[in-house]
Amino acid sequence: MRKCVYAGSFDPPTSGHKDIIDKCLKIFDEVVVAVMVNPNKTSYLTSEEREFLLNKLYKSENRIRVVTFSGAAVDLLNKENTPFYVRGVRNTVDFEYENADMFASKKLKEDMITIYIPAEQDNLHISSTLVRSSVKFKKDCSQLIPKEIYEDFLKFTENRDV
Repeated sequence: MRKCVYAGSFDPPTSGHKDIIDKCLKIFDEVVVAVMVNPNKTSYLTSEEREFLLNKLYKSENRIRVVTFSGAAVDLLNKENTPFYVRGVRNTVDFEYENADMFASKKLKEDMITIYIPAEQDNLHISSTLVRSSVKFKKDCSQLIPKEIYEDFLKFTENRDV
């Protein structure tokens, strides 16, 4: 059985994230979607809200398992007993960042295999930062969030400062 880890902040989960996860399902038997918690970063949504949205998005897909994790990605790969680490990339800036991270991580886990999945052209502009900015300025972000979780996302963001 082939299993991968796709980790990120998912703050919030976007249509771009969904596209990468859907592609992982075409390659792997199991996809562990990891909501990473960075204690040095202030998140917009709680880890529980992010996990809820991802679980709802994939409620009918039994090959997806959503977890929350605080720590290094290599530790999560070891815990999940898989070398496959999937990263979505939108542009050369993402690629350079992910590549530098991969080289550092391989020092900690030599058997790690990083798989880069490029974003579709329609998703190149989508980021969680863009979604948060749209909410802040009360702009429509319905095209940036999967329709299955859009209403739940809006409920989470009511009366919340960005």
